[in-house]
Amino acid sequence: MRKTSVYLDDEQAERLARLARQEGRSQADILREAVATYEPPASHDRHFEIAAGFPRTDVDSRPISQIPDEELLAGFGS
Repeated sequence: MRKTSVYLDDEQAERLARLARQEGRSQADILREAVATYEPPASHDRHFEIAAGFPRTDVDSRPISQIPDEELLAGFGS
């Protein structure tokens, strides 16, 4: 195991201490579990042509993430 330091604001430190007391565990154990179970948020990168390897077939120069959904969905279901 490797020792590290973490800076917490007062509210975070109090919450961590309270959780440790309530669960009868060490603060370090709670932090280790939090890090082990952390999942980063899903990417909102909508540059599908790069991610999927498919070239764009339109002439719009805007990145797909900047095109409003209404424009992208125009013509579908009509």
